[in-house]
Amino acid sequence: MQIQKFTFNPFQENTYVLSDSSGQAIIVDPGCYEREEELELQSYIEDNNLKVVALLNTHAHVDHVLGNQFVMEQYNVPYYLHADDIPILQSVEIYAHLYGMGNYKVSPEPSHILKDGEVLKFGEMEFQVFHTPGHAPGHVVFYSEKEKLVVNGDVLFKGSFGRTDLPGGSMEVLKKTIFEILFQLPEDTVVLSGHGDDTTIGVEKKTNYIHNF
Repeated sequence: MQIQKFTFNPFQENTYVLSDSSGQAIIVDPGCYEREEELELQSYIEDNNLKVVALLNTHAHVDHVLGNQFVMEQYNVPYYLHADDIPILQSVEIYAHLYGMGNYKVSPEPSHILKDGEVLKFGEMEFQVFHTPGHAPGHVVFYSEKEKLVVNGDVLFKGSFGRTDLPGGSMEVLKKTIFEILFQLPEDTVVLSGHGDDTTIGVEKKTNYIHNF
């Protein structure tokens, strides 16, 4: 699996393009907002002859969905989101301007509702979906046992974790998610986070600040 990370928008959000040897690709959490960011994402896909087959959101906070409409206009693919985050997605249009995102292009509604435990297959890529609330009510992560990685969104960061002071957030729920779901994965699992650097489950089990709460 090829992994390409882009860091977009003022929130420094990580957008991922994951692709297999056949050229099939999925886009996770497109945060591209400025035209230059959209072109950077598009150019990578074109330059590598990739065929985008799906758009996935770990959750629907503004910084993770800014590029949803662009991706759907360009590639017309199925869009995956958990049902509990649909109200979060719908609210972005109301508050985006408060973060300086007055030109937000409203995201379409999901065409596929993600469910805890389901398995997604895209070409040679396979991911298990885990519902991981706490940062957002419908937050999910995408775990590839074969590739030893988890696309983790804003649950776990290198040395830190997702904020819980936004609507639908809960520190108690997030701790349960981290200790009972993320920390149960193999320690060599690479964590692809929604902000900042990659890490591993093993490192975070030993050093993450969540242990202080």
